[in-house]
Amino acid sequence: MGFQLQFMKQYLLQSKLIVLSLFLVLLLFTYSCSHKIGFMPSTMVPAAQGKVKVKKDNNNNYKIDVSLVNLAPPERLQPPYSTYVVWIETAQNGTQNIGQLNSSSGLLSKTLKANLEAVSPYKPNRLFITAENNGAIQYPGATVVLSTENFN
Repeated sequence: MGFQLQFMKQYLLQSKLIVLSLFLVLLLFTYSCSHKIGFMPSTMVPAAQGKVKVKKDNNNNYKIDVSLVNLAPPERLQPPYSTYVVWIETAQNGTQNIGQLNSSSGLLSKTLKANLEAVSPYKPNRLFITAENNGAIQYPGATVVLSTENFN
C-alpha cells in the first residue's frame, strides 16, 4: 500500500512538471515568434495611433505588419503629399522602403485606417513613416510623420 501511494505521488509530481514545462515552452515560443511595438505620438498627425508586429517566418524572413487608425490622409498635411511610405532601419542593410500604406475607412465607421504587410530578409531595428509625393523613392524625405522606438 505504501509503495502504491509513493508511486502515485511521484506520478502526480512528474505530470505537474511536464505540464509546467510545456506551458513555459509554449510561452517562450509565443513570445519569441512575434514582437509588437507601438508608434510614438506625433505632432504632425496627433490623432494617429498604431502598432507594428514583427514575426520571423519559416524561411528566416521577417514578416512586418503595420496597422494604424486615425491617420489623416496625406493630402491634408501642410504641405500636402500624395502618399505615406513605410521605412525600416536595419543593421545589415541600412534604411529600406518597404512600401506605401493602404488607407481606407470602415464600412460602418468613419475611422481612417491604414495598413501594410511586408517581408524583409533583414531584422528591423526601427520603423518610421514619411509623407512623400512618390511612393517608389529610394531615400526617405524629411517629413517623418510617425516613428517607433528602437526594437529590443
